Amino acid sequence: MTEPAAISSPADKRAAFRALHDHGCFVLPNPWDVGSARYLQHLGFKALATTSSGVAFTMALPDNAVTRDAMLTHVRAVVEASDVPVNADYEAGYSDTVEGVAGNVRLCIETGVAGLSIEDSTRDPVQPLYDLDVAVARVRAARAAIDASGADVILTARAECHVVGHPAPLAESLRRLRAYADAGADCLYAPGLRTADDVRAVVEAVAPKPVNVLVSAPIGLTVGDLAALGVRRISVGSALARAAWGGFQRAAREIAERGAFDALAEAPPFAELNRFFRDDVARRGDRRRKSER
Repeated sequence: MTEPAAISSPADKRAAFRALHDHGCFVLPNPWDVGSARYLQHLGFKALATTSSGVAFTMALPDNAVTRDAMLTHVRAVVEASDVPVNADYEAGYSDTVEGVAGNVRLCIETGVAGLSIEDSTRDPVQPLYDLDVAVARVRAARAAIDASGADVILTARAECHVVGHPAPLAESLRRLRAYADAGADCLYAPGLRTADDVRAVVEAVAPKPVNVLVSAPIGLTVGDLAALGVRRISVGSALARAAWGGFQRAAREIAERGAFDALAEAPPFAELNRFFRDDVARRGDRRRKSER
C-alpha cells in the first residue's frame, strides 16, 4: 500500500470521505492514539476511525468511561495528526436528551472530523437500548445539527442489538437500521454480525445506503468477501489496540512469571520504529513548509 496524498482542509477531507462511501468497499481501521494513526496512514489506508474502548484502555478506564471532553480532546488530536479523513466513535452522543445529543454533535464537528457515529445503547442493563422512537429522535437531532453546521459530515447510526444481548438481534437491528436510514443517517452499522447471511440481510435492508461491518475478530470473511456482499465500509473497533495489548501482555507476563525475555524478540526493532517516526516528522515538516509558501 502507498501512503495517500495529504488532504489539507476539513472540507476536503469530508468530501473525500463521502466519496469513499459512494462506491466500492474500503477498510476504516481504528487507531487508538496519534502514533498508531500516523502508522496506519503510512500503510495507505484512505481514512481512519477512533475507537472508544481503545482510547479508554490507554487512560486505564473501561469502555464508555471516557468523558465527553476527554474524548473530544482525543478526537481532535487524531484529526490534527492525520492527513486523511477521520470518523469519530462518538458513543451515544454523551447525553440522554435529544438537545444534548445535538449540542454534543456540534462540538464533535468542531474538531474537524469527516464523520461520526451515534449508537442506541443506554448503558442501562435493565433497558440496554433506547426505545425506537427515542433512538430515531436522537438520530434526527444529530442529522439536524450536522445540516445546520454546513459541514458535510457523514452520520453513521449504530444498532447495538447484538452487543447488548437482544433476544432477536438481527430482526431488531433491521427494524432499527431502516428507521435510522429514514431519519437521515448516511451510513448504517450493526456491530456483532458474524455470518454472510446476516451481513447480506443488513445490506439489503437499508440499500442503497452504505453499511459498515465491524470485524473485531476472525469471522471467516475477507475484505473481498464483504465487498461481494455489498458492504461499503469495514472497521475493526478495538481489535488493533487489543492486538497491541496482546503483545505487551505476553512479554510482561513472561518477565513477571518466568523471569524470561524471549517474547521481546517479537517486538519491532527500535531502529525501525524510530526511523519511521523520525522520517514521518520530516515529511510533516516538509508539507507544512510547502503549504506556507
